[in-house]
Amino acid sequence: MAHFDRAALRQALDGISGILVTPFDGQDRIAPAPLKPIVDRAVEAGVHVLVANGNTSEFYGLQAAEAERMVQIAAEQIAGRVPLLGGVGRSVHEACALAKVSRAAGADAIMVHQPPDPFVAPRGVTAYVQRVADAADGLPVILYLRNDNIGLAAIEALCRIPQVIGIKWASPTPLVLAEAIRRTADRGLAWVGGLAENWAPPFYAVGARGFTSGLINVMPERSVAIHAALDTADYPLAMRLIAEMLPFEDLRAQENNGTNVTVVKSALQIMGHDCGATRPPSAWPLSEAAQRQLQQLMAGWGLAR
Repeated sequence: MAHFDRAALRQALDGISGILVTPFDGQDRIAPAPLKPIVDRAVEAGVHVLVANGNTSEFYGLQAAEAERMVQIAAEQIAGRVPLLGGVGRSVHEACALAKVSRAAGADAIMVHQPPDPFVAPRGVTAYVQRVADAADGLPVILYLRNDNIGLAAIEALCRIPQVIGIKWASPTPLVLAEAIRRTADRGLAWVGGLAENWAPPFYAVGARGFTSGLINVMPERSVAIHAALDTADYPLAMRLIAEMLPFEDLRAQENNGTNVTVVKSALQIMGHDCGATRPPSAWPLSEAAQRQLQQLMAGWGLAR
């Protein structure tokens, strides 16, 4: 059963949506225990929302049963301390099934991944989201938009689905975001920067609030400090805090962004919180040069064990 009502969830979405990693053991099986200290530290640091089955969770590398297990594990470990979003996606039937499991597990909302199908009709996306929203049986819906090529008319139609309360905007197009916000201002939606800390300032400048973060698995206190600076419009401080993290984010962007989760999991290993390897097609392990650089960064931040 959900722990947060629609109003409380809407407010929390203006904060940080932390995307949890999926821990694997040495046999590449789900391993719940290593996630617990990550969840506890994020909650204690003040992260506002936690997300299971997001991209940092390697959603597309999980089998359906594994994705179901991960939302259940996250719900158990969060225990109602902050809102939980359960990511859903892939085929419409898989997405509907995972939406139902997420609701039963106690998720407070579902986050619908944008369909990666090569043949996506704008009106087809609206039909997809509506079916998934209906399957969630009353849970609020957050859209995860990584590509705005479906057009503003389709985006507006998605935003007017009654269950939708927020959009995670993960396209590097702040001017298109500004127009989408303008067109749907009457709905009072949460517009969340979906490209993590680096892109939060330009998204804030056009009206978005809050941001997604994979960094919270490693340094939740830094993410919270960046959010606090943005929330008080202290942009110089926010930019300085973000700049200090750029070497970490640059490592995540290597190999066509294929080291995005690799760096997070490698950093956790350095900290003594081994969450296992990433799954192909993610890059694993880091190159020797990247591993050395990451080790130096973590030691400089006092996080290496």
